[in-house]
Amino acid sequence: MTDADSAYLTDPANLIVDVIGGLSRFAALAVLADLGAADHLRDRGPLTPTELAVRCGADAPALGRVLRELASIGVVASAEGGRYALTPAGATLCTDGSMRAGVLMNAHPTFRYAMDHLPVTVRQGRSAFADHYGGMYESLRADAELARLFDAYMYSRAVPLIEAAASLYDYGGIGTLVDVGGGNGHYLRAILPRHPELRAVLFDVDHVITSARDAIAEAGLAERCECVAGDFFANVPSDGDAYLLGSVLHNWSDENCVRILQNVRKAMSPEGRVLILEYVLPDGDDPHVGKDIDMRMLALFTDAPERSRHEYAELLAQADLRIEDVVELSNDGSIIDARPR
Repeated sequence: MTDADSAYLTDPANLIVDVIGGLSRFAALAVLADLGAADHLRDRGPLTPTELAVRCGADAPALGRVLRELASIGVVASAEGGRYALTPAGATLCTDGSMRAGVLMNAHPTFRYAMDHLPVTVRQGRSAFADHYGGMYESLRADAELARLFDAYMYSRAVPLIEAAASLYDYGGIGTLVDVGGGNGHYLRAILPRHPELRAVLFDVDHVITSARDAIAEAGLAERCECVAGDFFANVPSDGDAYLLGSVLHNWSDENCVRILQNVRKAMSPEGRVLILEYVLPDGDDPHVGKDIDMRMLALFTDAPERSRHEYAELLAQADLRIEDVVELSNDGSIIDARPR
């Protein structure tokens, strides 16, 4: 190691330099996703910047600079004759890839407004994004393309958690699983085929349940899963053996979370359980994907935080529930298994 290398590694400013550099790397990813360039590299590559630019309708010298940056982080790889080939990481940015929607969503001007104005949000204690756009869900209702990207992004992000929740938790002893705020049944469509002894109730607002019935039927689960419309702030279906709250509570303030949990507690039997599928933040300073997500939640909603085990325990106690166990899943996700106190 040279003296210059040693100085670089020990300079505390380099941590900040690397974080700032992340903005450039993300911008390059957004170019690849926006142009659909990953599809061309997969189907026709390796390609030179000029060959790729012709296919994408882009400027060749500018695209070449982007490819050079992406090659430095392993999204593409240099090949013979000045060409670039797509790597497995880059393939996730193809049209049918798992990460394209996530990149496009995070690069969208509406979403960028929230993150760019985070200092304003922190100063005033209220989301600058909500002040400007009226809230995240209002923005989605007003912009069909943004809503499409958001749905695709949420699904791609949830897939690892869904698969892990279906396979790593022990559903033994559960006869009926009620998925509260379960959307179009992503979780149940993964859980039920793996656990043929289970029956389920999918519970969400009316317009969501209307489309969810088709998704459940297409999965061949209509005979095992009842779809029920309602409002979890008012009540939830009764007599379930377990109640699943999958990525629900992090969307709401503490006060609203307690209301949801109290309604679940009223509906469940004394032997029932509540399964909370969320990112549970560590108490220490270790990096965690939930901490990154929490910055987005702060920017978009202000009072809808990611929470630690201790914070979930406090919410549960207000609904006469306690933590029985925390099952660690993939991608830093967890299932909190809560029981009546």
